[in-house]
Amino acid sequence: MAFTSDNVQVFLAVLDRGSFSAAARSLSRVPSAVSMTIGLLEAELDVLLFDRSTREPRPTAAALALEPQARLLAQQLAALNRQAEALQMGLEERLTFAIAPELLSTTWADALTPLIAEFPSLIVEVLAAPQTDALELVHSGRAHLALVFERPAIDGREDFQEMGQETLVAVMSPQFAPWLEALATKAAASAPTLTVARLARTRQVLVASRDPQQTDLRFVFSRQLWRTDSHQAALSLISAGLAWGWLPRSLVESHILAGLLMEIPVENLSNGTTLFVDWVWSRERALGLGAQRFIALMQARRAQEPPTHRSQ
Repeated sequence: MAFTSDNVQVFLAVLDRGSFSAAARSLSRVPSAVSMTIGLLEAELDVLLFDRSTREPRPTAAALALEPQARLLAQQLAALNRQAEALQMGLEERLTFAIAPELLSTTWADALTPLIAEFPSLIVEVLAAPQTDALELVHSGRAHLALVFERPAIDGREDFQEMGQETLVAVMSPQFAPWLEALATKAAASAPTLTVARLARTRQVLVASRDPQQTDLRFVFSRQLWRTDSHQAALSLISAGLAWGWLPRSLVESHILAGLLMEIPVENLSNGTTLFVDWVWSRERALGLGAQRFIALMQARRAQEPPTHRSQ
């Protein structure tokens, strides 16, 4: 094989510096070593790469034709070396995120931009899982970080970094049967509402863990509860007028504006619960370089934003 990492470096140095002596200085070598490397490469290829009939060597048409691939090879070798160094420093072979389905519509991917700029070879895996399941993936070591809503209580096994906030709103289809009944029974001049007691008697769909024992009771209002582990499935059921449910405003805003969904007007109760959104990781398992750097980037990002207060 004619080209090696060394002679490619020398070849490009001569092209960039315009002479053997200048290339030698940039590589901390003597000019004779650079001249010999180019000569051996030309002999191996049986192609003249530099015209030496003038004071300074001039690249031939063959050299210029080989230049793009030589530069690409040099870039690939540099990237390979950077990845090897990063792995030696503790970079994960694969960085896995577990994300609550309701939060897939947030700007979570923006937070990855500076990380991938720093570690372009890092492989990222994204798993969508209901909140309880996402946290379990972190505790089991299957995922490094989980993006979830704030938890009802602090778990001593976990640490976290705020990403922002999200508002959950109770929504239904305008064709939801209890709503149509409310419209029919209200006087034309009055604004129809649904009472909490009425909601408790109507069908609710909840995005929850596949384990029925793992349920966030903060958002369970109804005795007729349907469950799904997919926010898209919940959205489809609600849009079909089969149930009502709590979904992130960022997910349903466009559906509300289009008239496909509506925020439920609840009697004597404001509709909307704002929760913090956190990246969570395990205290019991050492994090790799990628996860550590990602958390540091998130901390710096949050430090530039206005302070917020939470109950935890």
